[in-house]
Amino acid sequence: MDVHFEHRLPSIHKLLRCGTAQHIVVEVLAHHDMHTVRCIALTPTQGLTRGMVVHDSGAPLQAPVGPHILSRMFDVFGRAIDGLAQPANVQWRSVHRSPPPLVKRSTQSEVFETGIKVIDVLAPLERGGKTGLFGGAGVGKTVLLTEMIHNMISHQEGVSIFCGIGERSREGEELYREMTDAGVLPHMVMVFAQMNEPPGARFRVGHAALTMAEYFRDDEQRDVLLLIDNIFRFIQAGSEVSGLMGHMPSRLGYQPTMGTELAALQERIANTDSGAITSIQAVYVPADDFTDPAAVHTFSHLSASIVLSRKRASEGMFPAIDPMQSSSKMVTPGTVGERHFALAQTIRRTLAEYAELKDIIAMLGLEQLSADDRKLVARARRLERFLTQPFFTTEQFTGLPGKLVHLADALDGCERILADEFMHLPESALYMIGTVDEATAKAQATHPEGEPSCP
Repeated sequence: MDVHFEHRLPSIHKLLRCGTAQHIVVEVLAHHDMHTVRCIALTPTQGLTRGMVVHDSGAPLQAPVGPHILSRMFDVFGRAIDGLAQPANVQWRSVHRSPPPLVKRSTQSEVFETGIKVIDVLAPLERGGKTGLFGGAGVGKTVLLTEMIHNMISHQEGVSIFCGIGERSREGEELYREMTDAGVLPHMVMVFAQMNEPPGARFRVGHAALTMAEYFRDDEQRDVLLLIDNIFRFIQAGSEVSGLMGHMPSRLGYQPTMGTELAALQERIANTDSGAITSIQAVYVPADDFTDPAAVHTFSHLSASIVLSRKRASEGMFPAIDPMQSSSKMVTPGTVGERHFALAQTIRRTLAEYAELKDIIAMLGLEQLSADDRKLVARARRLERFLTQPFFTTEQFTGLPGKLVHLADALDGCERILADEFMHLPESALYMIGTVDEATAKAQATHPEGEPSCP
């Protein structure tokens, strides 16, 4: 909407209010001419009419910060949406803040352990870094995020902030209930802008969540885990805002300012001398096309990329993480150590060689391979199954108790499988287990003594 002012124009990012009881809130995004500002709505605009009087609030969008926001759920305006009273004794800070200066940033690289085998071994996360969860619709991004919340909050002394951008209201309600049942809600804050809210609200909710995260990092000097679901919805909201503002579309219809808008958000996620904001971001990939500009721009900010595969999901390999496409800049000898680096390289090479042999197996059969190739196939298939894992957050669906596996146990298991220690066990014994020692017990339970087992 365009607003006419006779005298002084409100500055960029200031909030304007109008309507009955000032219920329509808009944000100034551009000065159109000497007397007109162009704004974007943050609330529904029912009842808006031409000629309506508009009031300048004199302040930008603000978010509540302080210890009393923990265990609560908020909207983009900092209003409680969990059915409880608005928290008292909170400070209000502008959501438009600068990234920390370079002199305050930490230069050390540390691994952030998640308890999920395939991530910790092949694509370890960086403390204070940004990790992308890439995948199309329905391959398990939200489930993986929920599992990481469960594992990290219950085993690390930190704060978790969940930012839902363009979420379904059902997902927010389920997450709130699951976090309450898991007992981790006292260390969490949730901020949501739902699918049915205007693009302006979805565009700003990420900044509101970051403002809360910066308070815990800078004022309370605590480590923060910031989970964003879904960063593509932020780019999508920016595209809608850009279209409403009358900007010329860029490549594939995206906004021309996409790179700048994404960088302004991502650069605030940083590791400083007082604490770290570690971010895990679900990234919806349109039509599973990784050359899409939204995916390409997001890749450039990440220290680790976890790619979810629809093919692996269809095969029942959960978490459906593609070990060949997933990567992390932490997998270097200087960061994770010589043994971990060598193991990760060997695992990737084994799985890559198995992928090359799949066409021959499909056409001619396994029997036509050499003895060495048959061993490699058996080794790779056991590795694939060992890298699956039952989750705590899916126990009610799978009936399998969740497992958290420490990095040392995951590396030990992979090393023993590569050494052909479990060739006498069926592949299924390594499927959906925690540590590798559970494989023998599972094989005995599945094939009691006296019954044959398939090699």
